[in-house]
Amino acid sequence: MSLELYATYVVACIVIVLVPGPTVTLIIANSMRHGSRAGLANVAGTQAGLAIMIAIVGIGLNTLIAGMGHWFEWVRLVGAAYLIWMGVQMFRAKGTLNPDGSARKPRGGFFLQGFLVAISNPKTLVFFGAFFPQFIAPQGNYTLQIVVMGLTAMVFAAMSDSTYALAAGRAGRLLSASRVKLMSRISGSFLVGGGLWLAFSKAK
Repeated sequence: MSLELYATYVVACIVIVLVPGPTVTLIIANSMRHGSRAGLANVAGTQAGLAIMIAIVGIGLNTLIAGMGHWFEWVRLVGAAYLIWMGVQMFRAKGTLNPDGSARKPRGGFFLQGFLVAISNPKTLVFFGAFFPQFIAPQGNYTLQIVVMGLTAMVFAAMSDSTYALAAGRAGRLLSASRVKLMSRISGSFLVGGGLWLAFSKAK
């Protein structure tokens, strides 16, 4: 891959990661409710999910998986239902605090939440499968180019998502402990919105 082609790819990555998706709604919701650390744990989970999807594209299984469209529709709907369920639970929370004054954490780890939401969005897999070939130089090493492009996409996604986590965490801290219930409802609304976005989006 030439430097010019890579520069074009970097610009494309920056534009793409600036468009928020369901994982961003999860990160914002948890950061506002539980602090930036929770959101950053979500970011780590989504990075793991992205790594798996990029690996699938790299070893050429995306063509096989693309043929399993019906199955992936169910995966997408399950992921959407999971986001909506978390949002409803957060919206209905009573706003109680732990003894140290922090909001009560949900069951399950934040890393796992981010991972599950990331891999439940097959649109990402289909996108990478169609996006990467546009920047691959036929005369170059295929595996190396996939690795470079994959890592680049992950770095920019991590930077963008981490910014959301830090900003939302700061916004949450500005609200007093007595506003925990309000934070829960705002965060829950973000999650429900992300679930609906995922439910009504199409993989192709």
